[in-house]
Amino acid sequence: MDAMTLLHERGSMGKLTGPAPSAEQLDALYRAALRAPDHKELRPWRFVEFSGAGLERLGELFAEAEFHEDPHIDDAALNAARKKPLRAPMIIAVIARVMPDEPKVPRVEQVLSAGCAAHGLLLAAHAQGLGVMWRTGRYAFDPTVRKGLGLDEQDELVGFIYLGQLGGRHRSLPEHDPADFVERWS
Repeated sequence: MDAMTLLHERGSMGKLTGPAPSAEQLDALYRAALRAPDHKELRPWRFVEFSGAGLERLGELFAEAEFHEDPHIDDAALNAARKKPLRAPMIIAVIARVMPDEPKVPRVEQVLSAGCAAHGLLLAAHAQGLGVMWRTGRYAFDPTVRKGLGLDEQDELVGFIYLGQLGGRHRSLPEHDPADFVERWS
C-alpha cells in the first residue's frame, strides 16, 4: 500500500478478533511509532502491551476504577468494565512521559509527540492489514488506572490502541473537503 492511499483510507475497526499481532508486526508498529516528531530527541513516549492474562489484569484495573468512583456499583457493571479490554486480542497503552524540566519543549509538545507515536502505530497496523482502534474514554484519565499503570503526576495516558485481526468490514468514511478546514493567509 502506498503512503497516500494509507493516509487517505485509514479507519478504525471496532470489531477485532485474534490472533494478536505477531512479534514481527509489533516490531514494525513500534518502529513506526518511534519516528514521531520529537523536539530535542526527548523520546517522551512509553508503551504498555496487554495480551492474554494482561488483558484480564487491565479489566480488573478498570473494575477497580469503577468501584472507586461508586462503591455501591452492582456486579453487572463491574463485570462490564472487566470485559472492556477483551474486545481485542491486544491493547497497547500509549503514555506521554512528560519531562517538565525541559524549558525548550513545552508539555503540550511532548504530549502531542506521544499522540503522533500513537498515530504511527495506527498507520503501521493498517498498512499491515491489521484491525486497529484508538480508544480513550474516562479510563485514560482515571486516577486509579493512572496509578495502576505507574504513571507519574506529569504523565498523560494518550490512549489505548486496540489491535487484532479484522473482525468485520471497514465502514465507509465520509469524504471531507479540505477547504472547509483551511484558512489561507497570502
